[in-house]
Amino acid sequence: MVRLTARARLALLQTALVLIAGAALTGLTYLLMRRRAVFTYLDPTGSDPPGVEDLHAVADRAQADTLSALLPQAGLALVMVTALAAVLSWAVAGRVLRPIRAISSAARRLSAENLTERVPVTTPADELSALAGTVNDMLDRIQRGIAERDRILDSQRLFTANAAHELRTPLTTARAAIDVTLDGHPSRAELLAMAGDVRDAVEHMQRVLNGLLLLARSQAGRASRQPADLTAIAAAALDAAQARAAAADVTVRPRLRPAPVTGEPILLERMIGNLVDNAIRYNRAGGHLTVDTDTDTAGGRAVLRISNTGRQIPPEEAGTLLEPFVHGQGTRVRTHGLGLGLTIVRAITLAHQGRIAVTARTGGGLDITIDLPHHPATTADRPV
Repeated sequence: MVRLTARARLALLQTALVLIAGAALTGLTYLLMRRRAVFTYLDPTGSDPPGVEDLHAVADRAQADTLSALLPQAGLALVMVTALAAVLSWAVAGRVLRPIRAISSAARRLSAENLTERVPVTTPADELSALAGTVNDMLDRIQRGIAERDRILDSQRLFTANAAHELRTPLTTARAAIDVTLDGHPSRAELLAMAGDVRDAVEHMQRVLNGLLLLARSQAGRASRQPADLTAIAAAALDAAQARAAAADVTVRPRLRPAPVTGEPILLERMIGNLVDNAIRYNRAGGHLTVDTDTDTAGGRAVLRISNTGRQIPPEEAGTLLEPFVHGQGTRVRTHGLGLGLTIVRAITLAHQGRIAVTARTGGGLDITIDLPHHPATTADRPV
């Protein structure tokens, strides 16, 4: 079967409608001509005047000649009108379908690597302009989705490479300790030293794996939604870190005001715990740590802010600290930390529909602000 295009089908449909209408008009005209009445003068007494029979015969012949001439002429006119209708229908169909051809051409030119082109929207607003707008909106969503996919894939590739390096380093250390110790006749002290090195390497790998598991859980989202208060969680985290802060000669300055939220308490505890731990670990002797919690009633957000003193960090590199396995200077630095603390904090924040901002302080250290959706509880509802 020959598959006709939409333009051809539309033109044929319009031509068929004209043909049917013309044929019906021709047939109706023919029937009316056949029923044409011939009026003659009739005598009131009932007797026909002379020559009436001849007049009837002439009228019948005239009617027959008229009907005979009507059919060919009407048929010729119908053919001409139908041909003209076919040409006009083809042109009109092309005009009507032109926006659809533009949409189809634009769609053929698009690809996964080129999503910048958009379908022209015609005026006035009609069904075709609505279709073009819908296609453009769909292309916008596809472009944003592909850009987000590329960003995630690049991030995952970098994360995988860094994780592999973090795990390879302790494995290399353990393998080197074993090879050096067993190359010869090791003494008991050498074997014990080798075992200590291997244990340290295993502990480091265990910390890395635990951090990766927690990061994956944080990125997966919240398992449960419960009312929680950032104030209570921050107070508990500061109590637990009091000994470490004293040992590091870091002064803790809590400024805690009610900040109710809805989330998973375990993840929120880890989020604040990581922030406090980093603020103490990367501080300086004689420095301080400030923890603020409050509620932004105008914006409907609960705010957590942690700032600390420490070494000078370039402002443009502050945001890189949220990347996995980064300790500073935008690069991976070997320290006693894993470089996953702030990455986990960011994942937990995003899982709770929150926002995080990292700013380098002028005198050194960081200023980290996190805001989460405010729970609709008020301080009046909270027990004193």
